[in-house]
Amino acid sequence: MKKLLQSFCLLIAGVVISTAAMAQDKVVYHIDDAASQATKGLRNIRNHLDVAPQTQITVVTHANGVDFLFADAKDPKNPNIDYNALVSALKARGVRFEVCEITLKNRNLKKEQFSLDADFTPSGVARIGALQFREQFAYIKP
Repeated sequence: MKKLLQSFCLLIAGVVISTAAMAQDKVVYHIDDAASQATKGLRNIRNHLDVAPQTQITVVTHANGVDFLFADAKDPKNPNIDYNALVSALKARGVRFEVCEITLKNRNLKKEQFSLDADFTPSGVARIGALQFREQFAYIKP
């Protein structure tokens, strides 16, 4: 009986260790002001993936944060920074970029104005809450 109990404990410990080893970090980056957050946020995401490449990252944008996802968007302070190239490179690394549809309605924007790398979500704020609470994403606001 003692051997059976020891074997069972070892089995349970192995499952717990395996599950922890397979766990993937999940992070939501929240951008609501592209002018002050986009360049810094994209750089942070690149650095994040450089040291933790398996991290699942979703960028949720709303309000003025959606502006860096416009087709042909550039950093207004440094026009040499092409947001579309940076976003495409991160998308290729698995990053998801989401635009709030309430913002589209409030600002009279059309989905066609955005980069092909952008996805859309009904509400940016509700999406951030769901990612944090239901899907246990860590929250970062650059």
